[in-house]
Amino acid sequence: MYPLHLLMALMLTVLSTHALAYGSTSSSKKACSKPTLTNITPVALTTVAPQSEFSFQTSSSTVSNSIQVVANKLPVEITIREINKGYVVTGKLPATIKKKYVRIDVSAITTNRCNGVDGWLLKMKGQPAAD
Repeated sequence: MYPLHLLMALMLTVLSTHALAYGSTSSSKKACSKPTLTNITPVALTTVAPQSEFSFQTSSSTVSNSIQVVANKLPVEITIREINKGYVVTGKLPATIKKKYVRIDVSAITTNRCNGVDGWLLKMKGQPAAD
């Protein structure tokens, strides 16, 4: 009786591993659609004054309360306005930034729970060359 149980367990294991080898089709999975940024102002590598305003538009699949903006790792207070194609986000560079370049990073989540991170670099007017 014991060899019979062992043989059946072995057969079930072999059959189940063959079934798993086929996996699932890609059409059964939803594609991850990350948030996109468009209409970014000022554009990358533009020279700007300290405390300058910036804005960008996010895709309509973006969850508005998930949008976070940092400038050189400092949190930025933003205003989010809904439009027909997504959201317009505006903010102002923190006054405490004293470097020659500032990196604005945006993170957000979409309605299908995909995380996205994007950003751009700006040059600060009147800042010392050494960082």
